[in-house]
Amino acid sequence: MSSSIPVRRFDTLVIGAGGGGLRAALQLAQADAHVAVVSKVFPTRSHTVAAQGGMNAALANVLPDNWHWHMFDTIKGSDYLADQDAVEYMCRAAPRLVVELEHAGVPFSRLDNGKIYQRPFGGQSQNFGGDQAARTCAAADRTGHAILHSLYQQNIHAKTHFFDEYLALDLIYDDEGTILGAVVMEIETGETMVIEAKATLLATGGAGQIFRTNTNAHINTGDGMGMALRAGIPLQDMEFFQFHPTGIAGKGMLITEGARGEGGYLLNKDGERFMERYAPNAKDLASRDVVSRAIYTEVKEGRGCGPNADHVMLKLDHLGMDVIQKRLPGIRSTIQTFLHIDPASESIPVYPTAHYTMGGIPTNRHGQVVAPLGQTAEETVQGLYAVGECACVSVHGANRLGGNSLLDIVVFGRAAGNHIIDYLKENRYHRPMADDSIDKAMARLSRWGQKGEGESVRQLKDELKKTMEDFCGVFRTDEILAEGVDKVIALEARLQDARLQDHSKVFNTARVEALELENLMDIALATVCSAHARKESRGAHSRIDYPDRDDERWLKHSLFFKEGRKLDYKPVRMKPLTVDSFPPKARVY
Repeated sequence: MSSSIPVRRFDTLVIGAGGGGLRAALQLAQADAHVAVVSKVFPTRSHTVAAQGGMNAALANVLPDNWHWHMFDTIKGSDYLADQDAVEYMCRAAPRLVVELEHAGVPFSRLDNGKIYQRPFGGQSQNFGGDQAARTCAAADRTGHAILHSLYQQNIHAKTHFFDEYLALDLIYDDEGTILGAVVMEIETGETMVIEAKATLLATGGAGQIFRTNTNAHINTGDGMGMALRAGIPLQDMEFFQFHPTGIAGKGMLITEGARGEGGYLLNKDGERFMERYAPNAKDLASRDVVSRAIYTEVKEGRGCGPNADHVMLKLDHLGMDVIQKRLPGIRSTIQTFLHIDPASESIPVYPTAHYTMGGIPTNRHGQVVAPLGQTAEETVQGLYAVGECACVSVHGANRLGGNSLLDIVVFGRAAGNHIIDYLKENRYHRPMADDSIDKAMARLSRWGQKGEGESVRQLKDELKKTMEDFCGVFRTDEILAEGVDKVIALEARLQDARLQDHSKVFNTARVEALELENLMDIALATVCSAHARKESRGAHSRIDYPDRDDERWLKHSLFFKEGRKLDYKPVRMKPLTVDSFPPKARVY
């Protein structure tokens, strides 16, 4: 180990300053733990800020509701791949946590009676599949922004220590495999530092940047998932990637599902409300995988809009300026900025766009990372936790319901914080590090410190994103996926010979981009290999050659290991905590 690398010591290291990381950090800081939060960007620039529509909780402020119905909808939405104990835990905790956020300063929109406003969202029902529910607590269409800013201010108040604009490179561990923190790099200077911690929490968000057209920020490169893979931990259910049905056509910016929750609807070139054909009951508020496939099918069958017939239209103008300005102000401003039209008077061109990573680092409902030992046994990775989009607890299964992602980060951020508090009581002292654990991270960094002739990182990244879009999209077949696997493996081989092109002032940002590409390459490979292996259609994973869900063979979670590109499987946890389980049945909306 290089003796020149400075070392800082904390009780807990949180990597990622989005909603999940900040909620956990707050829980810890309020319990007087010494907490470090490492963030690649200034914390309020984390991607939680982009969440628009809201956070689900069965408050019953607008229509009758209870957590048990919310649990049923989440499990049905997941196409029965979600772990039912985790789903019950999340849905039961939801109402209390919304009130907690309100008390922390989140300015939720209000009803006339002063209660928190709730809007209808896709896949929600009353009474286990009955009438549409209104479960999504919203702060206009900037809910993530409101939650992230409030959590950041609360962390400042609780004296959480922030390392802003630092990139986490790799986990460090002792000889027994206990995780002891991470090596990080300050992006501005390129200087490295070891942050030692008794417990480490990964909250690094999703990996939407593996696709060319996506709703994600440029920072969403799956860094935590890449770190886990390199530490020998598998990624779970990576074949399930959500395409959001309404991105701005050709650009990818998100138009919240809340636009349809407020009464917007989709039209094809004939002016037909086509969702009635695909989901006769829920129509435009069916779950996201159903709506995305419907739009894709309309366009493919020649009913698309525009000169190239390559999108459909989202109609909001009938809602009136008052509703749009009060409930969807951010959407109106986005449309005016990027399309130079006003949604209060014109329809919006939309098309499915890559949005959310349902898979991730396998965890239990306490946020502990669990690695498999054989088919049934699982053992927790000591000292390592993961929450949010980088984790797979799995409350989203094969398809996430809108409004459940903000809930996921808050519920499991808090749960992980609580578990770490207990873990710290039992592990009061720092442990000695393994000699080579820092060297591996430094070797990865120094590889991008040399200049020379080779392919450009940017070009490889563009090729990877286009390959994933073309070969691992909304609809998949064996032939297309097999070609996708070969192409990504070839790109991975070419990455070994890539070099930084520019050693001028942007040197460190170029270096960061190269390190991010290594993570993206690993995650793309996990995604396409897992998709190729799963021979059924379930949720967001839609195989034309295997159009049916196959519970007999495939009601199980996939696990992808970087070493040898190995795939393993483990059973879905069908037993909830206190109620009867919901057995799989046909999923219709």
